[in-house]
Amino acid sequence: MNENNSVEGDSAEISLIERETQGLSQSQIVRKRFFRHRGAMVSIFVLTSIIGLVYSALDAKYFGVRIPGWWKYSIEDLPELTLGQCKDGLVGCPTLSVVPNFLGGNGVHLGDHPFGQDDIGRDYLALVMRGAQRSLMVTFIIGAIAGVIGTVVGAISGFYRGWIDAILMRFTDFIITVPTIIIGSVIGFHFGNLGVAFLAFYLGLFGWTGLSRLVRGEFLTLREREFVDAARVAGATNRRIIFKHILPNAVGIIIVSVTLLMSGAILLETALSYLGFGVVAPDVSLGSLISQYQESFTTRPWLFWYPGLFIIVIALSINFIGDGLRDAFDPRQRRRLTRKDRDRAKLGSKTGVQK
Repeated sequence: MNENNSVEGDSAEISLIERETQGLSQSQIVRKRFFRHRGAMVSIFVLTSIIGLVYSALDAKYFGVRIPGWWKYSIEDLPELTLGQCKDGLVGCPTLSVVPNFLGGNGVHLGDHPFGQDDIGRDYLALVMRGAQRSLMVTFIIGAIAGVIGTVVGAISGFYRGWIDAILMRFTDFIITVPTIIIGSVIGFHFGNLGVAFLAFYLGLFGWTGLSRLVRGEFLTLREREFVDAARVAGATNRRIIFKHILPNAVGIIIVSVTLLMSGAILLETALSYLGFGVVAPDVSLGSLISQYQESFTTRPWLFWYPGLFIIVIALSINFIGDGLRDAFDPRQRRRLTRKDRDRAKLGSKTGVQK
């Protein structure tokens, strides 16, 4: 009797999930699953807030039009170093305070230099905002370029197979055998002085290998499915089969892989800048800020805190977004039912039995 009740309860839960997606298209189901992922939703809000914060903080010039930022200092300004508010004879300490007066703090205020100042007096908030801009630019450029190249190479290799597959995969294997940090160091040494966009572009040319192998495996599976055979019988060209039939079914694994690739890109840029092969002065990135002030870690740790915090938050946000996309695109994932949903499913099963 208990086994029958358990089976009926499970069937009711499955029926409840099926009713929620009944009549919805695949894109609507994916969207609904993604919006239910709390970590992904919080990460989108955090990442969007960071992008809006760092790109609106400093003055910018787009297509000859100057757009003023909300922060009063730039990375070129050299205000006087703060001395009086610092302890132990330190200079350039942060003026940010988040503890209210009634809790024994100094009140909630930004001050003149919320993140402190560097050795020569530059405002560290302005430097962190510029560094975050450059690191985000590297992340999105690498993600876009590596995503396109990896998808194209993997799609061609998996669809055509034969000698085309052999050549492309052996070339991919050759690039994979070379450590990423060595490739990045060589690229940064030769092209780092051309600007952050060029550095990201060249890094993207070598960051597609993992994605291409995933896409190839997906295409090898999908090309043998019945809907592809039906398209061939109907006279569809290879180009139409790839772009209209196979690629839409592989878009899930592509999007998820690109988001994970982007989170790895910001860590790669940080590592290269820390080693001196990334963004070149006078420009800055989050990794170059950590590298430049590594000797000040024991005396003025805030020079590490703020760029390190931005790196961690950006990388985690992109990872959580990728995790949400993976769950949304995976048809094997089932929504975790709440206690209210289970009670409703049990009530429905009992009602059906009584009827």
